[in-house]
Amino acid sequence: MHIKNTVVLGGSGFVGSAIVAKLVSAGYQVTVLTRRLDHAKHLSLLPGVTLKVCNVFDAQALRSALQEADAVINLLGILHQSAKTSFTQVHEHLPVQLAKLCQDLGIKRLLHMSSLCAATDAPSLYLRSKGRAEVALAAYAPGLAITVFRPSIIFGRADQFINLFAGLIKHLPLVVLVKPNAKFQPVWVEDVATCFVASLNEPASFGLSYDLVGPKVYTFRALLKAIMQTLGVHKPILGLNDALSYAQAFLMECLPIKLMSRDNIRSMEQDSVSDQAFPAWLELRPSALETIMPQYLIDQTPRGAYDRFRRKAAR
Repeated sequence: MHIKNTVVLGGSGFVGSAIVAKLVSAGYQVTVLTRRLDHAKHLSLLPGVTLKVCNVFDAQALRSALQEADAVINLLGILHQSAKTSFTQVHEHLPVQLAKLCQDLGIKRLLHMSSLCAATDAPSLYLRSKGRAEVALAAYAPGLAITVFRPSIIFGRADQFINLFAGLIKHLPLVVLVKPNAKFQPVWVEDVATCFVASLNEPASFGLSYDLVGPKVYTFRALLKAIMQTLGVHKPILGLNDALSYAQAFLMECLPIKLMSRDNIRSMEQDSVSDQAFPAWLELRPSALETIMPQYLIDQTPRGAYDRFRRKAAR
């Protein structure tokens, strides 16, 4: 299987931007499908990248956008449902639609972003929708070579997890923390991107799923303490019990911008950890959070200033 032209859904986001950059460095021609060109304009200067406006939930528009593809990478996902978008639509129906179109158009390769702990019997709607997609995609093998990646929380420049809590730590006198004993195994975005790009033409990855995790497990409380240590500040952490965690999430669901939901809390009922190593054929050791985090949380370089400007401008 020789792959040259790759179509990426979700390529303008935090993880997608890292994957697109590595695809370009590896010599692939990349088409990024986006709802609005201004969402992906930071990718427009990369050589070999084409931005295409496409409503990926329109089957005919998606079919047209995939006509010249040798491979498809699906990174689309949502953390919160709304009146316009649901977990079922984004996490289940779209991946199946992609698999059908790949089959119809003779596209032999599909990479899919799932989530660690995704399962049809998982505690949250989010994880169950991801799990049902994995089951549905398995039905398209072996004719379609599918590889599924299941990361824990992903950190790096412009991430929406570490940076969010770093901002709260800087500006609040006290951090009120839901599920303080929930466990995570954060993985660096560049390591995730390396896995995606290296697997495209790697037959050993066909038909398999990979958990992507970093080298260290943290409780939620320990993760915030690591952020504080990096920032050189100390703030008290008030950990909430389960009942208060759900109560706070319920109140936050009422805010105009949803930062947390009860379904997020249900996801944290299951520890986001794994003892599965990175695939042997990759020959990659995952990077430690403490090594990478200072490079962007306290970065005073022009790149750091640019990243801070983009976050404030919501780009």
